[in-house]
Amino acid sequence: MENSTVTETPQEQKQNIAPVETGKYGLLSRLRSYLFFDLLIWAYTVLFGIASIPFGFFDKDGRKLHAFARAWAKMIMKTIFSPMRVVGLEKIDTSKPHVFAVNHGSAFDIPVLYAYLPFQFRIVFKKELLSYPIVGWHLKRSGQVCVDQQHPARSVASIRSAFKTLKGGMPLVIFPEGGRTSDGRIQSILPGAFCLAIKAQVDVVPVALIGTYELLPMDTYHIKPRRLEMRVGESIPTAGMTLREMDKLSAKVQRELEKMYYTGAIQR
Repeated sequence: MENSTVTETPQEQKQNIAPVETGKYGLLSRLRSYLFFDLLIWAYTVLFGIASIPFGFFDKDGRKLHAFARAWAKMIMKTIFSPMRVVGLEKIDTSKPHVFAVNHGSAFDIPVLYAYLPFQFRIVFKKELLSYPIVGWHLKRSGQVCVDQQHPARSVASIRSAFKTLKGGMPLVIFPEGGRTSDGRIQSILPGAFCLAIKAQVDVVPVALIGTYELLPMDTYHIKPRRLEMRVGESIPTAGMTLREMDKLSAKVQRELEKMYYTGAIQR
């Protein structure tokens, strides 16, 4: 009888995804994280945040503050010994505005994006982040887009600002799941996630971040260094689409994210 190789579909891989390993990360790993990684990250955040304050008053378009955020992110990524491999970005014409739709696995997703996306962009973020000292100020002053998920009507001004940002040529990064995953699986995309992309008639680019959930899942400060990967998918055009086709676009992005995320493990 001939041997045959059975390849799991992305959906089957989604069902079989393993939880974060706990056995191999003992006391020494925790001490390294709490007494080294975490302290340095907080120090970087405070130092870069304070240093950026004077520039924020004279930075009309947020470009100077983006440079501070990128330097902060690069310092963090160098500190935690987690090498990154970026795949597929060369296929994207980064001179044009896009909506980059990224899965949200960890608090490290934002540093990863700032460190490894080599162009200016703005992020759609939740209102709750404004309450964080220094971070909230930076988000507000640097032209990021604040969304109040509890009271969507209060976000109208921010949505209009995001639309102008896209039409003005500035790429936008969104986390279409609406929040971080609690189990390492990609969640369902929220209704309306691609309203801006359709209104502005800009392409959507799915981006799968691999390993950030295992690096730092929710409800812990225990950082577990590992290899990471950013997989950038093909552009999905919205030219000619209307808001009635938003569900169709969302479903396509969901499929592409899951295909990239669940297909092919990376070596630790």
